[in-house]
Amino acid sequence: MLSVGLIFCVLILSGFSPMPPNLEPPEDKDYIKWVDLSVPYSVLDKAYRYDVDSADKEVSLKMTELLAYVTMKNGNSWSAKRDIAAMGGVVKKLTNGQSMESIAGDNKYYRHHLEVYETVFGEFLGRYESAAGTSGYGLIAAHPIAKGYNFSHYDDFGASRNYGYKRRHLGHDMFGSVGTPIMAIEGGIIAEIGWNRYGGWRIGIRSFDGKRYYYYAHLRKDSPFKQGLEKGSVVEAGQHIGYLGISGYSTVENRNIKTGKPHLHVGLQLIFHPSQESGSKEIWVDMYAITKLLERNRVKVG
Repeated sequence: MLSVGLIFCVLILSGFSPMPPNLEPPEDKDYIKWVDLSVPYSVLDKAYRYDVDSADKEVSLKMTELLAYVTMKNGNSWSAKRDIAAMGGVVKKLTNGQSMESIAGDNKYYRHHLEVYETVFGEFLGRYESAAGTSGYGLIAAHPIAKGYNFSHYDDFGASRNYGYKRRHLGHDMFGSVGTPIMAIEGGIIAEIGWNRYGGWRIGIRSFDGKRYYYYAHLRKDSPFKQGLEKGSVVEAGQHIGYLGISGYSTVENRNIKTGKPHLHVGLQLIFHPSQESGSKEIWVDMYAITKLLERNRVKVG
């Protein structure tokens, strides 16, 4: 299976890697084994808006297909102005009656990227009904920081970390005030909940289709979780699951990190095969652009 990049991760308790990535792909080619999710936010946002704006039109444009087409064309080497123009070109062809299958369907790079983007974003968009009784089509996945609470962030994926051992940062840090409510990005089943020496109080949620694992770490000391949650609990997108804090980096339970600022560490692991659930074959992706997109759907607590 050909690809455009590589992120091999060794997860030791926390989802962080003490080793550099192995640049040689495995021999077995039956499933995707590495992903470089580096699409800029402006391109991601444009694809999203094409999808939403065409939902009720004769020609429906799919965000995942548009992203796969552009990535096929640019070889995963991004230039926002150029790539948005390329997206506009294929949109014109599609609205004039051509199908994406006839344009790019036989291209193996397109098929590869389409599987990646459908795995990441396949459950992000859909039909919804609001509490006020309105309905529509758009994001049904939610931002991890509750509506009405301030936060800051930057793209820190891959940055160096050194507690316990030298490793790369395989998540995304979102800085805010202690006690800020944390919301589930997507619905799923709680696979892990409790203390971890690196992530502190943390929750791991596996998506219902089994393809994504969301990791929320460094939750609040003393009272980290929304009451009633336990391993095996089912949660919905936008459900309140915990509180932002600064716990972790300690073998002693319920300790805060000695230095640093309160923040949520949120990670996204992709699972194309059972062998990628844990160990050296894990795939973690950069969530910076994803969380920017999710700002379109910030959910209030309660």
